[in-house]
Amino acid sequence: MAALRRLVAPLLRAQAGAPVGRRWVRALRRSPVRVLPSRKEREAAEPGRREPAELKRPQQGPAEQELRYEKAKPGDKRLGRVVTIAKSKKFRDQHGKILLEGPRLIKDALDAGAVLQTLFFSIVENLKKLPEEKLKKSTLVKVKFEDMKNWSDVIAPQGLIGIFSRPGHATMTYPPDQLRSLLPLYLICDNVRNPGNLGTMLRSAAGAGCSKVLLTKGCVDLWEPKVLRAGMGAHFRLPIIANLEWESLPNYLPPDTRVHVADNHDPRTQDEMEDVSGKASSYRWVSRPHNLKVQRSREDLAFDSESEEEEERRADEAWLPELDAQCYHESWTQGPAAVVIGGETHGLSMEALQLAESTGGNRLVIPVVPGVDSLNSAMAATILLFEGKRQLQLRKQEKSKRHKFPASG
Repeated sequence: MAALRRLVAPLLRAQAGAPVGRRWVRALRRSPVRVLPSRKEREAAEPGRREPAELKRPQQGPAEQELRYEKAKPGDKRLGRVVTIAKSKKFRDQHGKILLEGPRLIKDALDAGAVLQTLFFSIVENLKKLPEEKLKKSTLVKVKFEDMKNWSDVIAPQGLIGIFSRPGHATMTYPPDQLRSLLPLYLICDNVRNPGNLGTMLRSAAGAGCSKVLLTKGCVDLWEPKVLRAGMGAHFRLPIIANLEWESLPNYLPPDTRVHVADNHDPRTQDEMEDVSGKASSYRWVSRPHNLKVQRSREDLAFDSESEEEEERRADEAWLPELDAQCYHESWTQGPAAVVIGGETHGLSMEALQLAESTGGNRLVIPVVPGVDSLNSAMAATILLFEGKRQLQLRKQEKSKRHKFPASG
């Protein structure tokens, strides 16, 4: 009560015109301050009460909460390596690295078990497009989008560029759906040098359910950026074995596989019927080895009146194996089957024809309208692979019906 009088007295004096002393000011300073309870205490006291919107803290996403990254500094040497890896096959081979761009391709690689070393990204939101657990062991570097545009090989960069250890087909894990859909069908690429064509062939092979793709020496690099883009993730959906010698190629096929070669010559065309017996002119995607010459002595040449063109024609007939021709929609999948597609520039090699002959394979003809040039090699591969898929699935259905409804004796 006495304390209350001491506080009220100065106010009464001030109303009467008396001056207020310093003691009143000190009293105001010593007045108790109300301390608000903490958020946890308020939630414990009133569990059902919701916090006002202005007091809520923005929740951080899992990528921001868990993943740690660094910001690239000007002149960071790692950034220059991106361009080097993308453009130099020699560098990729020496260091065993590949470059992948875009969330879809990077995710496919991570799901297949490929090892990510460094990931460059422009905004944190892009990290949420990838499996978080598989990013924790790699180096994450945030860069400016303008810089990424300078490094990217595409017109519209997707904000993610990853450097991976180059994976091998034996160490990758392929999607279960892909494994369940595999057929005894194989694609052999013979000297395919166009990256867009090779990537499209790989995509078609994955779509058709091929068990394996084999690339002979002379094909474009499997990990070239244009091949990767055209493949649309096919690199991580089925085994692809590159840089093979023809002598070792049969080791990657089942023992009873028949190897067929693609052709676009229609044997039923009347004006060219005489050329279907194995001559070079009847193979539209075949190249004769440059060093193939008829060895003749000077004496023979002196007394021989044959022209050089006739000599080469006879040489072609001598070295080309004779393969029967059939239309692509006729049956050619009695068992495991492989299709050889040659590059558009150099065509099929002699080794491809010899392998087809030794396995009892044929020339699979895709007829085109007279006067039209041969089909694009990637298009030819797509037609043959999906026709092979149709035939194999039809045989499987017929076999299943025979087991379910056996013929009565």
